[in-house]
Amino acid sequence: MSDVGQWKPVVGMLVISFAFAIVNLLLKKMIDQGTNNMVIATYRLSSSAIFLAPIAYFWERKSRPKLTASIFCHLFLGAFVGLTLTQYLFLLGLEYISVTFSCAFLNTVPVNTFILALLFRLEKLNMSSKAGRAKVLGTFICMGGAVLLILYKGIPLTNPRSEATTTHDILISGKKKRSWVAGSILSLAGCFMWSAWFLMQAKISKIYPCQYSSTAIMSFFGAIQSAALSLILKRKFSMWILKSKLEIISVLNAGIIGSGLCYVGMSWCIKQRGPVFTSAFTPFIQIFAAMFDFSILHEQIYLGSVLGSIVVILGLYILLWGKRTEAVDCGEKQAQLTDEEENHDTEAQILATNSKSNP
Repeated sequence: MSDVGQWKPVVGMLVISFAFAIVNLLLKKMIDQGTNNMVIATYRLSSSAIFLAPIAYFWERKSRPKLTASIFCHLFLGAFVGLTLTQYLFLLGLEYISVTFSCAFLNTVPVNTFILALLFRLEKLNMSSKAGRAKVLGTFICMGGAVLLILYKGIPLTNPRSEATTTHDILISGKKKRSWVAGSILSLAGCFMWSAWFLMQAKISKIYPCQYSSTAIMSFFGAIQSAALSLILKRKFSMWILKSKLEIISVLNAGIIGSGLCYVGMSWCIKQRGPVFTSAFTPFIQIFAAMFDFSILHEQIYLGSVLGSIVVILGLYILLWGKRTEAVDCGEKQAQLTDEEENHDTEAQILATNSKSNP
């Protein structure tokens, strides 16, 4: 792979992280205005499917494999886990906590991915090596940071808003108090679902290697699943009506950019560099979200969220260091085995030549 080719997934994931931060900011504003979270998910996935369908049809019509029953089931299950359940839990958690704090739990996605990969025997662990011990240490540190995020809120680090504004906010949200722990647990559960999707998508990319088509189909399935779930939870026609331009723009942005182009980009990155590399860029979502959250929504930033995020990111990159070291060691061993095989073949050829020359 060339130097330019190596940087493409990196730049792509940074752009995707920036786009996700904007999507989460707009969705938070919609939720604060009272829009139902599953209605948001349904419209988001519907717009994603409508946007991607013609692109997938014309772009991949010659290379697209036949949609078998097995591929159909993989895409349906991938949509349920990675789109429907992930968005339901994440958006429900966003009702109780800020965008920045919610995005802090996204930093646990690579560690969750590693844990699930171990459980399903998709990842090997060698405790006798430095890389193996680093992966375990990083996992425990990251999980400790997640517990710290849930249990410790701490003092506000930014200037509090005026008393009039605070009183107004309390009156608006009086019917439903914020629950720090509930929002944290819901966000963490959503991140576990997203981690499971990374592993499922790695499998889907092999059996159906068409990013636009697979994302369009999963968005279609996700829209149907989200609509069914919203009707089961709450049957009220008025909740399906978007009342402002902000809601329409937010849904279209979340669908076309968030669930459309971003998922296509992540699927491509997973295919190029694997699920752990792709999920390693999740801390940038929190960094970008914090910038928007503080400057636009004027949300408080608390000591607990800062300390917890630092611990989570520290554990994350210890894990990634272990993964990188393991990959380098495997590459060196593979190169050594190749050299030994070449030497063995050379010796065999020399012996064969000598035996022919000396009958």
